[in-house]
Amino acid sequence: MLGYANPAVFSIFVTLVLFLSLIEFNRMGLGSEHRFEQWLAAAIGASVIPLLLYQQEVLLFPLFTGIILIFSLLFLFRLRLITEVHHRLGWIILGLVYLPFLLGHLIPLRLLPDGRQWIFLTLIAIMSCDSCAYFVGSKFGKRKLYPLVSPNKSVEGAIGGLVGSVLGVLLAKLSFLPDIGFFAAIVIGLLLGVMGQLGDLFESLLKRACKVKDSGSMIPGHGGIFDRLDSLLFAFPIIYYVARYGYGG
Repeated sequence: MLGYANPAVFSIFVTLVLFLSLIEFNRMGLGSEHRFEQWLAAAIGASVIPLLLYQQEVLLFPLFTGIILIFSLLFLFRLRLITEVHHRLGWIILGLVYLPFLLGHLIPLRLLPDGRQWIFLTLIAIMSCDSCAYFVGSKFGKRKLYPLVSPNKSVEGAIGGLVGSVLGVLLAKLSFLPDIGFFAAIVIGLLLGVMGQLGDLFESLLKRACKVKDSGSMIPGHGGIFDRLDSLLFAFPIIYYVARYGYGG
């Protein structure tokens, strides 16, 4: 149902998802410390979505200038442990770049003439990638992909994920995006498969650094909202530029 909502309703949903994801991200890295800064960062980060909806990208520069100044002063005058200031302030700033900028691509993507279809294509490709990577890895996985970051992932599973992503894009091409050629569908599928799995690995890196299994517990049995976004965060920017400049969106 949400996929067929108008851009304004869709943007409200993305704003809420971004806000909750930033709360999880900040809590994952800072725990119970700097609660005010954590909530303020989530609110400011989520405000990027309305700016993108109303095509006010010119305001992003002063917004992030203000972010640097505000949080620098907050950490200067609300001093807790001076030897941890650079880590904690850095974590807040990382969240405000990582999540709003990457997830924010959803809004200009949705505003493209075929934006809804490209979003569906991305979701299908990433879900297919995740499912195939899991089943192939469980059945045939022997060689570790990157054990330092994600011990359970295998090279065989990663290859299975790439195949799944390509199949997902081909399904989207045959179903609702016929303008994509077969060769282009394969390239897009491989690109999404690679970027999706890199996004997953990057979130695993952050979680291992924070010594947590999941980013949160908002989705019972599946961790937090941020856990559900990891692959998509790297995929949506890529598909936006493919759709915008490759297909004249």
